[in-house]
Amino acid sequence: MKNFVTVDDVAVPGLSLSPSIDLMIEKALAYKQDPWKDLGLGRRRRVGIVFLNPSLRTRMSTQIAAEQLGMRSIVFNIGSEGWSWELEDGSVMNGTSVEHIKDAVPVLSTYFDVLAIRTFPGLKDRAADYAETVLDSFIKYATVPVISLESATLHPLQSFADLITIKELQLTKPKVVLCWAPHIKPLPQCVANSFVQWTSAWDHAELVITHPEGYELAPEIVQNTPVIYDRREALEQADIIYVKNWSAYNDYGTMPPVSRDWMLGEDDMAITNNARVMHCLPVRRNIELSDAILDGQHSIVTQQAGNRVWSAQAVLAEILKSNYGAD
Repeated sequence: MKNFVTVDDVAVPGLSLSPSIDLMIEKALAYKQDPWKDLGLGRRRRVGIVFLNPSLRTRMSTQIAAEQLGMRSIVFNIGSEGWSWELEDGSVMNGTSVEHIKDAVPVLSTYFDVLAIRTFPGLKDRAADYAETVLDSFIKYATVPVISLESATLHPLQSFADLITIKELQLTKPKVVLCWAPHIKPLPQCVANSFVQWTSAWDHAELVITHPEGYELAPEIVQNTPVIYDRREALEQADIIYVKNWSAYNDYGTMPPVSRDWMLGEDDMAITNNARVMHCLPVRRNIELSDAILDGQHSIVTQQAGNRVWSAQAVLAEILKSNYGAD
């Protein structure tokens, strides 16, 4: 594993993608059972964790994962702890940006053995966001392995943790419903995109997407995944419901009006197969999900968030083994 930015990066030579994901899940769960078993793996190695937007779970889980591998982690928040970065190639830097990404990243590569970056889409220019301009520039100018902590269109560490959580439920090919939820502002498609990508590549779940009309995801992401606009129909006999908001892809970054209430309710749960409810957090309580569901027996959001440590640790370990010859 040279870099980790998409599900394809976990592919093992000679294996198809689904068994490759299975191997990574097994490695993550092994760390969950024994977090310190590879304490020497990252000895005398550093990971630089760069944030262009705020974080709680991503930051903490990555730092904990690095520590449990014996790595030193240093976090840097662009804009609030240092110079703001210019991201456009060929730009005349006569504005507020002080340092260009093509100057900063090679320097960071001399300080660290692994670099991890989190960025968000602008939700203004779909072509620019889906070109992954910032992440690709970071990888282009880095001379060490790069891990995506979320990009303009994908959140691979989150989706990896999601599959770890589903695996722990020990269900036989569960019906998993990715269910759109309301929000007070437009949110990226990253989590939804990534979850569809990972779950579709994994042979151990039956995925269905439900959302109001106008909130379709990118066709190249959805592909053959069933999309059902009637939420009640989609939720029938569901084993797992993944609740998440995202803004429009076609009318990019907007929030088309929705005619009825899309917040998951107790009446919805009654038609499921005693479904477990997932959400990547943070969650707007009583807008995206009710207190009753979040605090009730159906919710596994804390377990899901806890598994962020093990997804990060498994990825960091594979990066170290692949690039630095660690056993």
